[in-house]
Amino acid sequence: MVQGLIGKKLGMTHLYKGGEELVVTAIEAGPCFVTQVKTEEKDGYAAVQLGFEETKNLNSPLKGHLKDLGNFKHLREFKIGDAKDLKRGQKVDVDMFKSGDKVDISGVSKGKGFAGGVKRYNFRGGPKTHGQSDRHRAPGSVGSTTSPGRVLKGLRMAGHMGHDNVKVRGIEVVDVNLENHLMLVKGAVPGAKNGLLIIIKSSKS
Repeated sequence: MVQGLIGKKLGMTHLYKGGEELVVTAIEAGPCFVTQVKTEEKDGYAAVQLGFEETKNLNSPLKGHLKDLGNFKHLREFKIGDAKDLKRGQKVDVDMFKSGDKVDISGVSKGKGFAGGVKRYNFRGGPKTHGQSDRHRAPGSVGSTTSPGRVLKGLRMAGHMGHDNVKVRGIEVVDVNLENHLMLVKGAVPGAKNGLLIIIKSSKS
């Protein structure tokens, strides 16, 4: 059986449950449809491809791939143990989760544009006194002298901040609404409003 869903972040709100105020994220989870089933015999591994959210803009190869199913904007693959019970066109919805479940949620974090070392990596900055008038947010030395005589790969420097793939693990499901394909999870999840999310059952208890 499929252990995950494709969803869309709707935003954050709060609710009261058992006399406690909870900050939650609302997610439109599904409905998703099985667009391809991969098996050990044919593909070398067992997986299922799900489609989510209708669109009008598809190229010819995708239209052929999704023939008779619909025009899906997002296609994502989920590994599964056994594909025998799954068929192309089968609907997968948010009812696979229930209140109290733990899920892992992946998304693309908000992009922050170009940022310096202080903002991007929490660098301390240079001295604020003794004549240092232009070193307050400078990164400091970036390389050695004769050996190795170059800037090493991966050195933390100014650059593009955010817009990274981020996964949060062990998020608790607070409530599930099958009629509206809606789920509420405790706390924040990666990405901006209307951002795409991948939700899978967590191995964390």
